[in-house]
Amino acid sequence: MTAPPGEELARLAALYGVATSYQPSPDRTVTASAAAVTRALAALDVDAGTPGAVRAALAVRERELRERLLPPTVVCWSGSPCEALAGLPEGARLHIETEQGENRDSFERLPAGVHQLTVVAPDGRTGRSHLVVAPPRLPTPPGRSYGLLVQLYSLLSRRSWGMGDLGDLGELAGWAGRVLGAGFVQVNPLHAAVSGAPTDPSPYRPSSRRFPDPVHLRVEDVPEFAYVRGDAPRSVFERAGRLREAVLEKGELIDRDAVWELKREALELVAEVPLGPGRRAAYCDFLAEQGQALEDHATWCALAEAHGSQWQRWPSGLRDPRSAETARARGELMDRVDFHSRLAWLTDTQLTDAQRAAREAGMPVGIVHDLAVGVHPGGADAWAQQEYFAAGMSVGAPPDAFNARGQDWGLPPWRPDRLAASGYEPYRRLLRALFRYAGALRIDHVMGLFRLWWVPQGELPTEGAYVRYDAEAMLAVLVLEASRAGSVVIGEDLGTVEPGVREALRERGVLGTSVLWFERDWDGDGRPLPPDRWRADCLATATTHDLPSTAARLTGEHVELRDRLGLLTRPLAEERAAAANDTGEWIALLTRLGLLAGTGGGSDRSSEEAEIQAVHRFLLRTPARMIGVWLPDGVGDRRPQNLPGTWDQYPNWRLPVADASGKPVTLEELAGSPRLRALMEVFRQDEGKEHEDRTGGERRQE
Repeated sequence: MTAPPGEELARLAALYGVATSYQPSPDRTVTASAAAVTRALAALDVDAGTPGAVRAALAVRERELRERLLPPTVVCWSGSPCEALAGLPEGARLHIETEQGENRDSFERLPAGVHQLTVVAPDGRTGRSHLVVAPPRLPTPPGRSYGLLVQLYSLLSRRSWGMGDLGDLGELAGWAGRVLGAGFVQVNPLHAAVSGAPTDPSPYRPSSRRFPDPVHLRVEDVPEFAYVRGDAPRSVFERAGRLREAVLEKGELIDRDAVWELKREALELVAEVPLGPGRRAAYCDFLAEQGQALEDHATWCALAEAHGSQWQRWPSGLRDPRSAETARARGELMDRVDFHSRLAWLTDTQLTDAQRAAREAGMPVGIVHDLAVGVHPGGADAWAQQEYFAAGMSVGAPPDAFNARGQDWGLPPWRPDRLAASGYEPYRRLLRALFRYAGALRIDHVMGLFRLWWVPQGELPTEGAYVRYDAEAMLAVLVLEASRAGSVVIGEDLGTVEPGVREALRERGVLGTSVLWFERDWDGDGRPLPPDRWRADCLATATTHDLPSTAARLTGEHVELRDRLGLLTRPLAEERAAAANDTGEWIALLTRLGLLAGTGGGSDRSSEEAEIQAVHRFLLRTPARMIGVWLPDGVGDRRPQNLPGTWDQYPNWRLPVADASGKPVTLEELAGSPRLRALMEVFRQDEGKEHEDRTGGERRQE
């Protein structure tokens, strides 16, 4: 797998967006192997297996590009010339059928949307394309805001059934908005998980990104639950109490499978209660609006119950969502298809209610949802949208300074050619579905809008290649759908980012992500970056779900944890010294800025709590438009929610929010926590100072 591509193979690869090299650092270029490039081309239906095949494919592709009038999708930004059409032959005639059903013959005052463009050249050649017309930028966040970051499953209340639910999310948002003055609450992806036990607990490897997971439902908030007859509700509540107490009182891990088993049983009872006329009409509207996509998703769920959750192992006729066998099975399982369709509707409804609760509590943004970078290869999306996924490929990352072996995330990538040919329809519909209930959307690994590392199945992550996407089209669709919803977009752009990506995202209004411990002067002395040098267009935080909590980093406990699990790459003493030096540099900067004492220039390091408050005072000194507080930091939680590089060695995605001793903390206890209140008072004091400065300035002007 190590031979480099030849000249003709490299030319062919470039014409299909397959990169033959990459730069893990500005001073180093790594060449992809010919085998990796050939496998990536094969996944795009391009035969490059022999020199003759390469030459033939090259001739076909060059002729195709030379003769076509239009690419499959054309992007125009409102208010700017449409550069994509600059090369059309003089005298070419245009016809545009707009998304709104109008017919136009020019680009003047075209409405935003995805239209159909036809071009007829003077020589009679005809070209047809999807025309994406998007606003030039995304909506700007309404003022500066701060908010809470939390993994929803970890947020248990005294009403939860063993894991946090959408009722808890609404309660958290209502309290944080009204009492803390928070502007948003950011949660993990709430996408539908692959069914079966044990379920993959990672929210970043879902069955479907378009539809939410009903495990997050608060069942008793479903109106029909009140009409379930007999002793079933009492039994359900007793079992739910045992699941809750197992986590909160006995210290057991969150058991998603047990929670879903109980909720599924309860929802089966709910499904037996007839919907009232108004509710029935709302459900029918949802079915009509979601259309084929929902039918496919619910069909996969029903078939997975009968045949297992890996559709590649189903009877051959059922592996095709459009086959006669699948249609027949859908008819036979219609009750189950309807059940899963109704669950999607109920979950969508409660997600909408949570966002409404956030806005009613005064939050200018509300709930920030998270879009995972891909889907499980055996799940509903991969089954229903097979034509859009690259067969035999998995998304990952090449070797870098953080992982010398590279990464394979086990997620099939979208094919850029099929996306473009469809006018990015599956991507558009995915975004539209999420923006239904999102005040903002965080896009995991936002660099994937530009390129993804494709790893051939069966090979090591080192033997992959980058494949490019039409970033302008991906951004245009994102801007279009977010603008329609009035939603903010945050890109997770941590780690290695190729030149130009952050600039392109900023130009279109996509906020970045800045984590304190990574913000150093990498082009200079490498020391912590002063707050006035941070970028403004970002969500600034002290940590994330994949990193140590602030308390763990300040105390060095994250090093001890990795040592216990055998994850250190250097001797323990070296790791301790490096971590202490890193933290010490930040503490020194906080002290110099007068932030550690909380009032001008002191050196109060008497407590870890004071240091965590100082870290957040620092974030407030930056110009960041949004500032996020990791909710577990508010109670001194030491444990990361996810420890990359582990599987069964660490309970990833299964820990409740806990205090410094590891004792779980309920939502009710969080609301009454003096430590959390003191941390959030840092932000309230800053708001008061800004108001005082602003009104004082107004008085001086008078």
